[in-house]
Amino acid sequence: MIKKIMSVHEVVKLTGITARTLHYYDEIGLLKPTKVTEAGYRMYDDAALSRLQNILLFRELQFPLKEIKAILDSPDFDPSEAISQQIKLLELQYKHIGELLTFIREIQSKGVITMNFDVFDKSEIEKYEVEVKEKWGNTKAYQEYKQKERVRNEDSYNRVADELMAMFSELGELKHGTPNADEVQKKISALQKFITDNYYVCTNEILNGLGEMYVCDERFRSNIDKAGGEGTADFVRQAIAVYCSKKQVE
Repeated sequence: MIKKIMSVHEVVKLTGITARTLHYYDEIGLLKPTKVTEAGYRMYDDAALSRLQNILLFRELQFPLKEIKAILDSPDFDPSEAISQQIKLLELQYKHIGELLTFIREIQSKGVITMNFDVFDKSEIEKYEVEVKEKWGNTKAYQEYKQKERVRNEDSYNRVADELMAMFSELGELKHGTPNADEVQKKISALQKFITDNYYVCTNEILNGLGEMYVCDERFRSNIDKAGGEGTADFVRQAIAVYCSKKQVE
């Protein structure tokens, strides 16, 4: 089967992007032409156009070009899974815009300023964007996790997961106290060490981010609350925030 080769002019006409943009993508190694003719014309085949489509989709989702390149160049990159992630991100953005529209229409109908800053919260979108970037291995933490995962068999994986849930269970038993209690803080320190030993180097910054994810991500919240009782995920988040704030002072 002969694949169609398109010139810069044809790609510009097809996609609506400028020739200058295509040339820039070539310069930074984001999208190299399939071949360059003797006359110096850049030509693009189906594979290049497929990559361009992914680039444009990620650009619509506000991903920086450097991060898009890291994602597309990852050896683990799966185009079909990337599409599912792009759909998820677009759905989150659609939901966010819908909430903004509802909010502004309420102001319009009432004729007064309604104080509600929750509608400007994009943490759910930002959290999922981080998850997408980490999925394709363009973070040091994820690369360390994958390296350790390669030498871990299924039995040990289940054992580690069970041990992690046991730690949340122990924290759940303390949730009726205060997050800054010494016993609680010792368990948070142990949790940080456990993650470092079994997944990736868990810096204070990463630990703080995990604390937020334990509450914002319904999957994490459900599993942690199941292990330690309702409210455990939020208690762990508070305890982690205390732990990390103390570390900043030290």
